[in-house]
Amino acid sequence: MELKIPYNKIRMNIEIPDENFQGVLESDPAGCRMEGTEQEIVERALDNPIGSQSLEELVKGKKSMVIISSDHTRPVPSHVTMPILLRRIREANPEIDITILIATGFHRATTHEELVQKYGEKIVAEEKIIVHDSRDDAGMADLGTLPSGGALKLNRIAIDTDLLIAEGFIESHFFAGFSGGRKSILPGIASATTVMANHCSEFIASPYARTGILKNNPIHRDMLYAAQQAKLAFILNVVIDAEKKVIGAFAGDSEQAHVTGCEFVLKMAEVKANPSDIVVTTNGGYPLDQNIYQSVKGMTAAEANCKEGGVIIMVSACNDGHGGQSFYENLRDAASPRALLERIAKVPRNETIPDQWEMQILARILAKFTVIMVTDMCSPEMIKEMHMEHAATFQEALQRAFEIKGNNASVTVIPDGVSVIVRTA
Repeated sequence: MELKIPYNKIRMNIEIPDENFQGVLESDPAGCRMEGTEQEIVERALDNPIGSQSLEELVKGKKSMVIISSDHTRPVPSHVTMPILLRRIREANPEIDITILIATGFHRATTHEELVQKYGEKIVAEEKIIVHDSRDDAGMADLGTLPSGGALKLNRIAIDTDLLIAEGFIESHFFAGFSGGRKSILPGIASATTVMANHCSEFIASPYARTGILKNNPIHRDMLYAAQQAKLAFILNVVIDAEKKVIGAFAGDSEQAHVTGCEFVLKMAEVKANPSDIVVTTNGGYPLDQNIYQSVKGMTAAEANCKEGGVIIMVSACNDGHGGQSFYENLRDAASPRALLERIAKVPRNETIPDQWEMQILARILAKFTVIMVTDMCSPEMIKEMHMEHAATFQEALQRAFEIKGNNASVTVIPDGVSVIVRTA
């Protein structure tokens, strides 16, 4: 069996013996695609807002507004969405003062080059763009307490404006259920203190804090409350395919439009588990496979499909390294993944440390499976220090997986682990 899977900015050719190959798990974007060009899909969503007045009605009479926009780690096609938003806003209110606020959450700052790649030269040169810094306590507004008990502190720029809206995209998310909607607020423009309280070990361990689940998800509950307190008035969220092209768009009320978009993604992405000894997965290529931190997302799809004691082959460039110093150091310094899991479980909510949630999920996976990282762009030593194995090529990884599980081991491929919701029942 020959397949092409995403790796960095290319498609990697892989081969799996027919006698071992058990199938492919992938989403069905073609069966869900809305009609029209990317621009037409977005315009139609804005023409038909869900549970809300139109964007044009909302901006009338306002002196200022903030558009929250995703950062460099998210493949939101802002070169498509942002020009449309800006045009429609200014046609309705030419004098309005617009600030684009980059929702970095707990990530590093987005660079000028990454902004240009995201929006194009014109928008970066002409618009007021501010990159959120979760560690800038002086720049935060105190909005009280989250339902979970954590402090709710959000970027003051978003709170002090006349109108707050957000653009983003919806995909399955490995502990928030789905991305998009309320996630633009928390973690998007929240303080580090708020992010860490929301991402506490208790919540991450919840069986409801999983891919494709919103109901009873404690992380989602906090995020929804944060969006309400921030007065997030309107969203434009898109759904994209493997080529990062818009295939669906949802605009309107921050909760209702988001839920409608999530239902669209669920229909497109839900697949039935096909338990295997070896599962091959990716993070969908660039930009999500830039580091090990983000690659944990793709691993969770494999986790849901891999037999206990099996092997996960994670094909991910990780050219930007580990993606989080605390994430890396805690895994490196742990005697074993299970020992790290046990230590994290004892950390109180308000003492959550940076990147704890990511190391907790990776440790959970490593405690059950062998993970082989396939990359020729990242330090093999770093990967090994984090309790994983390294392979420079896919063939090398597959050979090693057969050594572990035997030559008769079954193999399933998930070409894009971020784009599927694997259901075990």
